[in-house]
Amino acid sequence: MHLLRVTGLVLCLTALIGAVPARAVTLLRDADIEYALKQLGAPVLRAAGLSPNQIRILVIDDSTLNAFIVDTQHIFIHSGLLTKLETAAQVQAVIAHEAAHIANGHISRRLGNMQTARTAAGLGMVLAAAAAASGGGRAAVGLGIGLQSSAMRNFLAHTRAEEASADISSVRYMVRAGVDPQGAIEVQDLFRGQDALAESRQDPYMRSHPLTRDRLRALKGLVAGASARTPPDPTGTYWFERAKGKLTAFTRAPGWTLRRADSSVTADIAQLRKAVAYHRQSDLGRALSNIDAAISSRPNDPFLRELKGQILLESRRASDAVKVYSAAARLAPREPLILGGLGRAYLAAGNPQEALRTLEAARGRDFSDTRILRDLAVAYAKMGQTAMASLVTAERYAVQGRFKDASIHAKRAEGALARGSGPWQRAQDVLSAAQRAGQR
Repeated sequence: MHLLRVTGLVLCLTALIGAVPARAVTLLRDADIEYALKQLGAPVLRAAGLSPNQIRILVIDDSTLNAFIVDTQHIFIHSGLLTKLETAAQVQAVIAHEAAHIANGHISRRLGNMQTARTAAGLGMVLAAAAAASGGGRAAVGLGIGLQSSAMRNFLAHTRAEEASADISSVRYMVRAGVDPQGAIEVQDLFRGQDALAESRQDPYMRSHPLTRDRLRALKGLVAGASARTPPDPTGTYWFERAKGKLTAFTRAPGWTLRRADSSVTADIAQLRKAVAYHRQSDLGRALSNIDAAISSRPNDPFLRELKGQILLESRRASDAVKVYSAAARLAPREPLILGGLGRAYLAAGNPQEALRTLEAARGRDFSDTRILRDLAVAYAKMGQTAMASLVTAERYAVQGRFKDASIHAKRAEGALARGSGPWQRAQDVLSAAQRAGQR
Protein backbone atom coordinates (compact mmCIF):
# COMPACT_ATOMS: atom_id res chain seq x y z
CA MET A 1 0.00 0.00 0.00
CA HIS A 2 1.19 3.49 -0.69
CA LEU A 3 -0.14 7.02 -0.58
CA LEU A 4 -0.78 9.08 -3.70
CA ARG A 5 -1.00 12.68 -2.60
CA VAL A 6 -2.96 14.83 -5.02
CA THR A 7 -2.97 18.55 -4.45
CA GLY A 8 -6.52 19.68 -5.02
CA LEU A 9 -8.22 23.01 -5.47
CA VAL A 10 -5.87 24.24 -8.14
CA LEU A 11 -7.86 24.99 -11.24
CA CYS A 12 -9.56 28.31 -10.60
CA LEU A 13 -9.56 27.86 -6.95
CA THR A 14 -11.40 30.67 -5.31
CA ALA A 15 -12.66 30.53 -1.77
CA LEU A 16 -16.36 30.83 -1.18
CA ILE A 17 -16.19 32.64 2.12
CA GLY A 18 -12.93 34.27 3.03
CA ALA A 19 -9.63 32.52 2.39
CA VAL A 20 -9.84 28.74 2.38
CA PRO A 21 -6.42 27.10 2.17
CA ALA A 22 -5.80 24.59 -0.59
CA ARG A 23 -5.82 21.03 0.64
CA ALA A 24 -4.68 17.77 -0.81
CA VAL A 25 -6.49 14.57 -1.57
CA THR A 26 -4.41 11.59 -0.56
CA LEU A 27 -5.36 8.40 -2.33
CA LEU A 28 -4.47 5.08 -0.73
CA ARG A 29 -3.38 3.00 -3.71
CA ASP A 30 -3.23 -0.73 -3.10
CA ALA A 31 -3.95 -3.38 -5.73
CA ASP A 32 -5.30 -5.84 -3.15
CA ILE A 33 -7.76 -3.39 -1.58
CA GLU A 34 -8.89 -2.02 -4.94
CA TYR A 35 -9.45 -5.57 -6.22
CA ALA A 36 -11.47 -6.37 -3.09
CA LEU A 37 -13.65 -3.28 -3.57
CA LYS A 38 -14.11 -4.22 -7.21
CA GLN A 39 -15.35 -7.67 -6.16
CA LEU A 40 -17.75 -6.08 -3.69
CA GLY A 41 -18.93 -3.47 -6.14
CA ALA A 42 -19.32 -5.60 -9.26
CA PRO A 43 -22.71 -7.17 -8.41
CA VAL A 44 -24.41 -3.89 -7.54
CA LEU A 45 -22.79 -1.99 -10.41
CA ARG A 46 -24.03 -4.59 -12.88
CA ALA A 47 -27.47 -4.42 -11.27
CA ALA A 48 -27.38 -0.67 -11.89
CA GLY A 49 -26.60 -1.24 -15.56
CA LEU A 50 -23.03 0.02 -15.11
CA SER A 51 -19.80 -1.69 -16.07
CA PRO A 52 -17.54 -2.72 -13.15
CA ASN A 53 -14.60 -2.35 -15.54
CA GLN A 54 -15.36 1.29 -16.26
CA ILE A 55 -15.97 2.55 -12.74
CA ARG A 56 -13.07 2.60 -10.32
CA ILE A 57 -13.62 2.51 -6.57
CA LEU A 58 -10.78 4.38 -4.87
CA VAL A 59 -9.95 4.98 -1.22
CA ILE A 60 -9.13 8.45 0.12
CA ASP A 61 -6.92 8.69 3.19
CA ASP A 62 -9.31 10.56 5.47
CA SER A 63 -10.58 9.47 8.87
CA THR A 64 -13.96 11.17 8.43
CA LEU A 65 -16.99 9.31 7.11
CA ASN A 66 -17.75 10.03 3.49
CA ALA A 67 -18.30 8.56 0.05
CA PHE A 68 -19.03 10.53 -3.10
CA ILE A 69 -18.73 10.85 -6.85
CA VAL A 70 -17.34 13.75 -8.87
CA ASP A 71 -17.72 12.19 -12.31
CA THR A 72 -19.20 9.08 -13.89
CA GLN A 73 -16.02 6.99 -13.74
CA HIS A 74 -14.99 7.00 -10.08
CA ILE A 75 -16.51 6.28 -6.68
CA PHE A 76 -14.46 7.64 -3.78
CA ILE A 77 -14.71 6.18 -0.27
CA HIS A 78 -12.96 7.66 2.75
CA SER A 79 -10.77 5.23 4.67
CA GLY A 80 -12.59 6.31 7.84
CA LEU A 81 -15.90 5.06 6.46
CA LEU A 82 -14.38 1.81 5.21
CA THR A 83 -12.92 1.02 8.62
CA LYS A 84 -16.16 2.03 10.38
CA LEU A 85 -18.38 -0.31 8.34
CA GLU A 86 -18.83 -3.80 9.72
CA THR A 87 -20.17 -5.96 6.90
CA ALA A 88 -19.79 -6.49 3.18
CA ALA A 89 -23.47 -5.54 2.71
CA GLN A 90 -22.82 -2.15 4.30
CA VAL A 91 -19.97 -1.42 1.87
CA GLN A 92 -22.14 -2.61 -1.00
CA ALA A 93 -24.93 -0.31 0.18
CA VAL A 94 -22.55 2.66 -0.01
CA ILE A 95 -21.42 1.62 -3.50
CA ALA A 96 -25.02 1.03 -4.62
CA HIS A 97 -26.05 4.48 -3.42
CA GLU A 98 -23.22 6.23 -5.26
CA ALA A 99 -23.88 4.06 -8.32
CA ALA A 100 -27.49 5.27 -8.24
CA HIS A 101 -26.30 8.88 -8.43
CA ILE A 102 -24.31 7.93 -11.54
CA ALA A 103 -27.03 5.84 -13.17
CA ASN A 104 -29.72 8.44 -12.44
CA GLY A 105 -27.62 11.22 -14.01
CA HIS A 106 -27.35 13.32 -10.86
CA ILE A 107 -23.74 14.31 -11.50
CA SER A 108 -23.81 14.36 -15.30
CA ARG A 109 -26.26 17.22 -15.43
CA ARG A 110 -23.89 19.35 -13.35
CA LEU A 111 -20.71 18.33 -15.11
CA GLY A 112 -21.71 19.72 -18.49
CA ASN A 113 -18.72 19.46 -20.81
CA MET A 114 -16.14 18.78 -18.09
CA GLN A 115 -13.11 16.99 -19.47
CA THR A 116 -13.25 13.33 -18.50
CA ALA A 117 -10.37 11.57 -16.77
CA ARG A 118 -8.98 9.91 -19.88
CA THR A 119 -5.66 11.71 -19.66
CA ALA A 120 -3.34 12.62 -16.81
CA ALA A 121 -4.51 16.23 -17.07
CA GLY A 122 -8.17 15.19 -17.06
CA LEU A 123 -7.65 13.08 -13.96
CA GLY A 124 -5.98 16.04 -12.29
CA MET A 125 -9.23 17.96 -12.76
CA VAL A 126 -11.30 15.12 -11.33
CA LEU A 127 -9.06 14.81 -8.30
CA ALA A 128 -9.21 18.54 -7.71
CA ALA A 129 -12.97 18.11 -7.57
CA ALA A 130 -12.46 15.21 -5.16
CA ALA A 131 -10.49 17.56 -2.93
CA ALA A 132 -13.46 19.91 -2.89
CA ALA A 133 -15.79 17.06 -2.01
CA SER A 134 -13.52 15.88 0.79
CA GLY A 135 -13.49 19.40 2.14
CA GLY A 136 -17.27 19.55 2.34
CA GLY A 137 -17.66 21.81 -0.65
CA ARG A 138 -16.12 24.78 1.10
CA ALA A 139 -13.98 25.72 -1.87
CA ALA A 140 -14.76 26.52 -5.45
CA VAL A 141 -13.38 24.57 -8.37
CA GLY A 142 -13.80 25.72 -11.96
CA LEU A 143 -13.41 22.24 -13.45
CA GLY A 144 -13.42 23.62 -16.98
CA ILE A 145 -17.21 23.43 -17.24
CA GLY A 146 -17.72 26.91 -18.62
CA LEU A 147 -18.64 28.62 -15.37
CA GLN A 148 -15.69 31.02 -15.31
CA SER A 149 -14.85 31.73 -11.64
CA SER A 150 -18.35 31.22 -10.25
CA ALA A 151 -18.55 29.84 -6.75
CA MET A 152 -19.88 26.28 -6.67
CA ARG A 153 -20.85 25.73 -3.07
CA ASN A 154 -23.51 23.17 -3.89
CA PHE A 155 -21.87 21.58 -6.93
CA LEU A 156 -21.29 18.27 -5.17
CA ALA A 157 -24.22 18.36 -2.76
CA HIS A 158 -27.17 16.17 -3.67
CA THR A 159 -30.69 17.46 -3.23
CA ARG A 160 -33.24 15.69 -1.05
CA ALA A 161 -35.07 14.60 -4.19
CA GLU A 162 -31.86 13.07 -5.57
CA GLU A 163 -31.21 11.31 -2.27
CA ALA A 164 -34.72 9.83 -2.26
CA SER A 165 -34.25 8.71 -5.86
CA ALA A 166 -30.86 7.17 -5.05
CA ASP A 167 -32.34 5.36 -2.03
CA ILE A 168 -35.04 3.76 -4.16
CA SER A 169 -32.59 2.75 -6.88
CA SER A 170 -29.90 1.48 -4.51
CA VAL A 171 -32.29 -0.83 -2.69
CA ARG A 172 -33.45 -2.16 -6.03
CA TYR A 173 -29.84 -2.77 -7.09
CA MET A 174 -28.98 -4.57 -3.87
CA VAL A 175 -31.99 -6.88 -4.10
CA ARG A 176 -31.24 -7.58 -7.75
CA ALA A 177 -27.62 -8.38 -6.84
CA GLY A 178 -28.60 -10.71 -3.99
CA VAL A 179 -27.25 -8.36 -1.30
CA ASP A 180 -29.16 -7.79 1.94
CA PRO A 181 -30.65 -4.25 1.63
CA GLN A 182 -30.69 -3.99 5.42
CA GLY A 183 -27.11 -2.83 4.98
CA ALA A 184 -28.45 0.47 3.63
CA ILE A 185 -30.29 1.18 6.87
CA GLU A 186 -27.26 0.17 8.92
CA VAL A 187 -25.14 2.68 7.03
CA GLN A 188 -27.62 5.49 7.56
CA ASP A 189 -27.78 4.64 11.26
CA LEU A 190 -24.16 5.74 11.48
CA PHE A 191 -25.28 9.28 10.74
CA ARG A 192 -28.41 9.51 12.88
CA GLY A 193 -28.46 12.64 14.99
CA GLN A 194 -25.88 14.46 12.90
CA ASP A 195 -28.53 16.71 11.40
CA ALA A 196 -28.74 18.39 14.83
CA LEU A 197 -25.00 19.16 14.86
CA ALA A 198 -23.37 22.32 13.61
CA GLU A 199 -22.13 21.88 10.04
CA SER A 200 -18.50 22.09 11.16
CA ARG A 201 -19.04 19.02 13.39
CA GLN A 202 -20.88 16.90 10.84
CA ASP A 203 -19.17 14.20 8.85
CA PRO A 204 -18.74 15.26 5.19
CA TYR A 205 -21.22 12.61 4.11
CA MET A 206 -24.01 14.48 5.87
CA ARG A 207 -23.16 17.74 4.12
CA SER A 208 -23.44 16.20 0.64
CA HIS A 209 -26.10 13.54 1.38
CA PRO A 210 -28.85 15.23 3.44
CA LEU A 211 -30.45 12.79 5.88
CA THR A 212 -33.85 13.52 7.38
CA ARG A 213 -36.22 11.52 9.57
CA ASP A 214 -38.63 11.28 6.65
CA ARG A 215 -35.92 9.95 4.37
CA LEU A 216 -34.80 7.35 6.91
CA ARG A 217 -38.42 6.30 7.47
CA ALA A 218 -38.94 5.96 3.74
CA LEU A 219 -35.73 3.95 3.38
CA LYS A 220 -36.84 1.54 6.09
CA GLY A 221 -40.13 1.11 4.27
CA LEU A 222 -38.32 0.36 1.02
CA VAL A 223 -36.14 -2.26 2.68
CA ALA A 224 -39.04 -3.85 4.54
CA GLY A 225 -40.97 -4.22 1.31
CA ALA A 226 -38.04 -5.34 -0.78
CA SER A 227 -37.42 -8.91 0.31
CA ALA A 228 -36.65 -11.19 3.19
CA ARG A 229 -33.25 -10.92 4.82
CA THR A 230 -30.54 -12.28 2.55
CA PRO A 231 -27.79 -14.37 4.16
CA PRO A 232 -24.27 -12.93 3.86
CA ASP A 233 -22.32 -14.01 0.81
CA PRO A 234 -19.11 -15.79 1.95
CA THR A 235 -17.13 -14.38 -0.98
CA GLY A 236 -18.24 -10.83 -0.24
CA THR A 237 -17.48 -11.31 3.45
CA TYR A 238 -13.98 -12.56 2.64
CA TRP A 239 -13.07 -9.62 0.43
CA PHE A 240 -14.56 -7.10 2.84
CA GLU A 241 -12.63 -8.54 5.77
CA ARG A 242 -9.45 -8.69 3.71
CA ALA A 243 -9.70 -5.08 2.52
CA LYS A 244 -10.53 -3.78 5.97
CA GLY A 245 -7.89 -5.99 7.60
CA LYS A 246 -5.13 -4.79 5.30
CA LEU A 247 -6.20 -1.16 5.52
CA THR A 248 -6.18 -1.17 9.32
CA ALA A 249 -2.89 -3.10 9.40
CA PHE A 250 -1.24 -0.23 7.53
CA THR A 251 -3.05 2.62 9.27
CA ARG A 252 -3.38 1.45 12.88
CA ALA A 253 -0.57 0.83 15.35
CA PRO A 254 1.10 -2.57 14.78
CA GLY A 255 0.29 -3.63 18.34
CA TRP A 256 -3.41 -2.97 17.73
CA THR A 257 -3.28 -5.21 14.66
CA LEU A 258 -1.38 -8.02 16.36
CA ARG A 259 -3.89 -8.14 19.22
CA ARG A 260 -6.78 -8.58 16.80
CA ALA A 261 -5.34 -10.50 13.84
CA ASP A 262 -6.28 -13.95 15.10
CA SER A 263 -9.97 -12.97 15.12
CA SER A 264 -9.91 -12.68 11.31
CA VAL A 265 -12.42 -14.77 9.36
CA THR A 266 -9.69 -16.82 7.66
CA ALA A 267 -6.14 -17.77 8.52
CA ASP A 268 -4.64 -16.10 5.45
CA ILE A 269 -6.17 -12.74 6.38
CA ALA A 270 -4.76 -13.11 9.89
CA GLN A 271 -1.34 -13.90 8.45
CA LEU A 272 -1.53 -10.97 6.02
CA ARG A 273 -2.34 -8.59 8.86
CA LYS A 274 0.49 -9.94 11.00
CA ALA A 275 2.94 -9.69 8.09
CA VAL A 276 2.13 -5.98 7.68
CA ALA A 277 2.36 -5.32 11.42
CA TYR A 278 5.72 -7.09 11.79
CA HIS A 279 7.04 -5.34 8.68
CA ARG A 280 6.12 -1.99 10.19
CA GLN A 281 8.03 -3.05 13.31
CA SER A 282 11.05 -3.88 11.09
CA ASP A 283 10.81 -7.55 12.09
CA LEU A 284 11.60 -9.01 8.66
CA GLY A 285 11.80 -12.62 9.84
CA ARG A 286 8.28 -12.74 11.28
CA ALA A 287 6.89 -10.62 8.46
CA LEU A 288 8.18 -13.08 5.85
CA SER A 289 7.11 -16.09 7.90
CA ASN A 290 3.52 -14.87 8.01
CA ILE A 291 3.25 -13.77 4.40
CA ASP A 292 4.79 -17.06 3.25
CA ALA A 293 2.17 -18.93 5.29
CA ALA A 294 -0.58 -16.92 3.62
CA ILE A 295 0.89 -17.58 0.17
CA SER A 296 1.08 -21.32 0.85
CA SER A 297 -2.67 -21.38 1.47
CA ARG A 298 -3.43 -19.23 -1.62
CA PRO A 299 -0.57 -19.95 -4.05
CA ASN A 300 -2.33 -18.34 -7.04
CA ASP A 301 -3.10 -15.08 -5.25
CA PRO A 302 -0.99 -12.33 -6.89
CA PHE A 303 -1.71 -9.74 -4.20
CA LEU A 304 -0.14 -11.75 -1.39
CA ARG A 305 3.01 -12.08 -3.49
CA GLU A 306 2.88 -8.37 -4.20
CA LEU A 307 2.85 -7.69 -0.46
CA LYS A 308 5.87 -9.96 -0.01
CA GLY A 309 7.63 -8.06 -2.81
CA GLN A 310 6.87 -4.77 -1.06
CA ILE A 311 8.22 -6.09 2.24
CA LEU A 312 11.44 -7.25 0.56
CA LEU A 313 11.89 -4.06 -1.45
CA GLU A 314 11.36 -1.83 1.57
CA SER A 315 13.81 -4.04 3.47
CA ARG A 316 16.44 -3.28 0.77
CA ARG A 317 16.44 -6.73 -0.75
CA ALA A 318 15.84 -5.56 -4.30
CA SER A 319 16.97 -8.69 -6.16
CA ASP A 320 14.69 -10.90 -4.06
CA ALA A 321 11.87 -8.38 -4.55
CA VAL A 322 12.27 -8.61 -8.35
CA LYS A 323 11.74 -12.39 -8.21
CA VAL A 324 8.63 -12.12 -6.04
CA TYR A 325 7.10 -9.22 -7.96
CA SER A 326 7.78 -11.13 -11.21
CA ALA A 327 5.81 -14.08 -9.86
CA ALA A 328 2.97 -11.74 -8.88
CA ALA A 329 3.02 -10.14 -12.34
CA ARG A 330 2.78 -13.56 -14.01
CA LEU A 331 -0.36 -14.23 -12.00
CA ALA A 332 -1.84 -10.77 -12.73
CA PRO A 333 -0.16 -9.48 -15.91
CA ARG A 334 -2.71 -6.69 -16.41
CA GLU A 335 -2.53 -5.24 -12.88
CA PRO A 336 -0.73 -1.87 -13.14
CA LEU A 337 0.08 -1.46 -9.46
CA ILE A 338 1.86 -4.83 -9.41
CA LEU A 339 3.74 -3.90 -12.59
CA GLY A 340 4.65 -0.61 -10.94
CA GLY A 341 6.10 -2.46 -7.98
CA LEU A 342 8.09 -4.71 -10.29
CA GLY A 343 9.45 -1.72 -12.19
CA ARG A 344 10.43 -0.07 -8.91
CA ALA A 345 12.25 -3.24 -7.87
CA TYR A 346 14.11 -3.34 -11.20
CA LEU A 347 15.25 0.25 -10.63
CA ALA A 348 16.45 -0.57 -7.13
CA ALA A 349 18.27 -3.61 -8.49
CA GLY A 350 20.10 -1.48 -11.06
CA ASN A 351 18.26 -2.62 -14.18
CA PRO A 352 16.74 0.55 -15.72
CA GLN A 353 16.10 -1.07 -19.10
CA GLU A 354 13.72 -3.68 -17.64
CA ALA A 355 12.33 -1.04 -15.31
CA LEU A 356 11.47 1.15 -18.30
CA ARG A 357 9.72 -1.65 -20.16
CA THR A 358 7.71 -2.68 -17.10
CA LEU A 359 6.81 0.83 -15.96
CA GLU A 360 5.64 1.80 -19.45
CA ALA A 361 3.29 -1.19 -19.37
CA ALA A 362 2.05 -0.03 -15.97
CA ARG A 363 1.55 3.56 -17.13
CA GLY A 364 -0.35 2.33 -20.18
CA ARG A 365 -2.89 0.72 -17.88
CA ASP A 366 -3.04 3.35 -15.12
CA PHE A 367 -1.70 6.88 -15.57
CA SER A 368 -3.19 7.96 -12.23
CA ASP A 369 -0.42 6.55 -10.05
CA THR A 370 2.11 9.33 -9.57
CA ARG A 371 4.65 6.92 -8.10
CA ILE A 372 4.66 4.95 -11.37
CA LEU A 373 5.15 8.22 -13.25
CA ARG A 374 7.95 9.31 -10.93
CA ASP A 375 9.76 5.99 -11.31
CA LEU A 376 9.19 6.03 -15.07
CA ALA A 377 10.83 9.46 -15.33
CA VAL A 378 13.83 8.12 -13.43
CA ALA A 379 14.06 5.13 -15.77
CA TYR A 380 13.89 7.34 -18.86
CA ALA A 381 16.56 9.62 -17.44
CA LYS A 382 18.85 6.67 -16.69
CA MET A 383 18.39 5.50 -20.27
CA GLY A 384 19.28 8.95 -21.63
CA GLN A 385 15.76 9.71 -22.94
CA THR A 386 15.40 13.14 -21.38
CA ALA A 387 12.42 14.30 -23.48
CA MET A 388 10.34 11.34 -22.33
CA ALA A 389 11.51 11.94 -18.75
CA SER A 390 10.19 15.51 -19.05
CA LEU A 391 6.89 14.28 -20.51
CA VAL A 392 6.06 11.82 -17.75
CA THR A 393 7.16 14.38 -15.15
CA ALA A 394 4.69 16.82 -16.72
CA GLU A 395 1.97 14.18 -16.53
CA ARG A 396 2.79 13.49 -12.89
CA TYR A 397 2.41 17.17 -12.04
CA ALA A 398 -0.83 17.30 -14.03
CA VAL A 399 -2.31 14.42 -12.02
CA GLN A 400 -1.32 16.31 -8.88
CA GLY A 401 -3.02 19.43 -10.19
CA ARG A 402 0.28 21.35 -10.29
CA PHE A 403 -0.35 22.75 -13.75
CA LYS A 404 2.28 25.49 -13.62
CA ASP A 405 5.01 22.91 -13.03
CA ALA A 406 3.38 20.55 -15.51
CA SER A 407 3.48 23.24 -18.20
CA ILE A 408 7.21 23.84 -17.72
CA HIS A 409 8.07 20.18 -18.25
CA ALA A 410 5.52 19.71 -21.05
CA LYS A 411 7.04 22.61 -23.01
CA ARG A 412 10.47 21.08 -22.53
CA ALA A 413 9.20 17.74 -23.83
CA GLU A 414 7.26 19.29 -26.70
CA GLY A 415 10.36 20.96 -28.09
CA ALA A 416 12.30 17.69 -28.25
CA LEU A 417 9.63 15.18 -29.30
CA ALA A 418 8.65 14.40 -32.89
CA ARG A 419 5.77 16.68 -33.85
CA GLY A 420 2.52 14.75 -34.22
CA SER A 421 3.81 11.65 -32.41
CA GLY A 422 1.87 10.04 -29.58
CA PRO A 423 4.15 11.44 -26.83
CA TRP A 424 3.97 14.90 -28.45
CA GLN A 425 0.16 14.71 -28.34
CA ARG A 426 0.34 13.80 -24.65
CA ALA A 427 2.43 16.90 -24.03
CA GLN A 428 -0.23 18.92 -25.86
CA ASP A 429 -2.92 17.51 -23.56
CA VAL A 430 -1.01 18.74 -20.52
CA LEU A 431 -0.36 22.17 -22.06
CA SER A 432 -4.03 22.58 -22.99
CA ALA A 433 -5.15 21.73 -19.47
CA ALA A 434 -2.54 24.04 -17.98
CA GLN A 435 -3.75 26.86 -20.23
CA ARG A 436 -7.37 26.35 -19.14
CA ALA A 437 -6.31 26.28 -15.52
CA GLY A 438 -4.41 29.53 -15.96
CA GLN A 439 -7.46 31.24 -17.44
CA ARG A 440 -9.62 30.57 -14.40
